[in-house]
Amino acid sequence: MTDTLAQALKEQNEANRAHLPEAQLAVMDAATAALEASGLAQRSLAVGAIAPDFALPDPTGRRVALTSLLAEGPVVLSFYRGGWCPYCSTQLRALQTRLADISEAGGRLVAVSPQTPDHSLSTAEKLELAFPVLSDVGNTVARTYGLVFSLPEDLRDVYSGFGLDLPAANGDDTFELPLPATFVVGTDAKVAWRFVDSDYTRRAEPDDVIDALRSL
Repeated sequence: MTDTLAQALKEQNEANRAHLPEAQLAVMDAATAALEASGLAQRSLAVGAIAPDFALPDPTGRRVALTSLLAEGPVVLSFYRGGWCPYCSTQLRALQTRLADISEAGGRLVAVSPQTPDHSLSTAEKLELAFPVLSDVGNTVARTYGLVFSLPEDLRDVYSGFGLDLPAANGDDTFELPLPATFVVGTDAKVAWRFVDSDYTRRAEPDDVIDALRSL
């Protein structure tokens, strides 16, 4: 039985890699290595910084503002690449499983991706998510958190070969995505805890998020 999200993601990654050609794996691994070498994760919004405010639409068009969420308590803000990403889906399911614990610890969970509202709705319905899933089309908010990068050309070709149409999912042709990242933001709007990683197969552990909330 899998005990942690990290273990589930590791097993998922191993299974996925076993079915991919070496040429595709080489492109994917090189892109991850280049992103890690860029230092983007280290330059992203730091603990102690003020979290940039935002107001983004949920799948129904209702705009959800960070300030409004913070008025009710600390916020767990999770940036993900999109519902097309299997690792994102695994993470979102894990967060949904621990939603009651997050709420009990005082947190308000919200997830953000560059997907259009229609695609966000599909993600929320498919994964049966009971927390807000917001659309940051154009990565406007993710950019203020220092998370945005552009997929290299050869990786775009690999993704296209998988049948992934990122321009359709995101409503633009930039091929920009956010690094997977999770921030715990206190009611003072300061980042109290964060997890940012250049490797999209690694995500914040729900237990660590809950511990961060409880320590506020």
